[in-house]
Amino acid sequence: MKKVISILIMAIVIFSCGGNEKKSVEEIISSNNLDEIRAERDEIVSKQTIYAEQLEQLDAKIAELDSNKKIALITSFTTKEEVFNHYIELQGNVSTKSLLVIYPEYLGILTTVYVKEGEQVSKGQKLAKIDDGGLTPQLAQIQIQADLAKTTYERQERLWKQKIGSEIQYLQAKTSYEAQTKMVNQMQEQIEKTIVKAPFSGTIDEVITEQGNMVSPGMTQLMRIVNLNNMYIETDVPERHIAYVEKNKNVEVNLPVLEETIHTKISQVGNYINPANRTFKIEVPVPNDNKMIKPNLTAKIRINDYTNEKALLIPQSIISENAAGQQYIYLITNKINNLGMAQKVIIETGKTEGDFIEVIKGIEDGAEIILEGARSIKDGQEVKVLTQK
Repeated sequence: MKKVISILIMAIVIFSCGGNEKKSVEEIISSNNLDEIRAERDEIVSKQTIYAEQLEQLDAKIAELDSNKKIALITSFTTKEEVFNHYIELQGNVSTKSLLVIYPEYLGILTTVYVKEGEQVSKGQKLAKIDDGGLTPQLAQIQIQADLAKTTYERQERLWKQKIGSEIQYLQAKTSYEAQTKMVNQMQEQIEKTIVKAPFSGTIDEVITEQGNMVSPGMTQLMRIVNLNNMYIETDVPERHIAYVEKNKNVEVNLPVLEETIHTKISQVGNYINPANRTFKIEVPVPNDNKMIKPNLTAKIRINDYTNEKALLIPQSIISENAAGQQYIYLITNKINNLGMAQKVIIETGKTEGDFIEVIKGIEDGAEIILEGARSIKDGQEVKVLTQK
């Protein structure tokens, strides 16, 4: 090849210098004769075209005859249809709807705490008692008066039915009985507030106020109760995913601290988009049979927003892009044994998952695609397949 090029260069030099009557390019330029300069340029361009065609013919023949020509060495893989799941990845914290700090409803001294930390309690179970400040004796007195009013009312009612006595006596007895009954009920409600009960079944996580201390409604924290059965994750989802995130969508929950992965579904999707961060909320229930999942535990969730049962996936690393912004890859065509030709193919891609991307247009199932070496070959180049996956 080098010998042929040298011969051509020598021929050009001899031709351009042949004959004493032929002026050199420098002489023609120094003459300042525009017509002569243009004529010389046209002649050189014509010769250049001829030499380029001859060089191309010579290169083709050399490639045909040269047994030591270099062939690009590549690896390849064959596409096949497979199930492709795409996920939205988010972060959130584990919460529970059954987590409550209990406050007293009555002002007084906390006389008794019936439970201790870590104890399992049932809904309605007594947790603590507050001194009622003498309400119990008062209730006993009011109850006596109420019993008397009831007896008087019942007797007056019997007489009134027999048309004995006046109507006003009957109404007064009835009113007195109803008033005393209301007083008893009100007093019982007040005394009931001195007894702290469990609002739901769960575990006493912390006893905050010890017995003997003064407590006040809405001010003093008595204890914290938690139920680890109704656990869930609440997280914010960007509004761009609103068309794909809906109730009952599959969700994969990863708890890094516990090294545990749970498969569940979306239980609730918010109907309000927060204008501050353009997100909406979702809730994902988390089963907690072993009670290892705790409130405020960090969780990573993956929501399956797209599935293609017959997807063609390729590595993102083999995709190139031309000046027009089109993506392309190389297929292997005309393959005989392990030799073939590289064919450039424009493709359209869809969603990505990890290192792979979905091809939605440009290739078909069973296409053999160049893997390693895809960045260093050209369209139509002969290639040799070392390994095929």
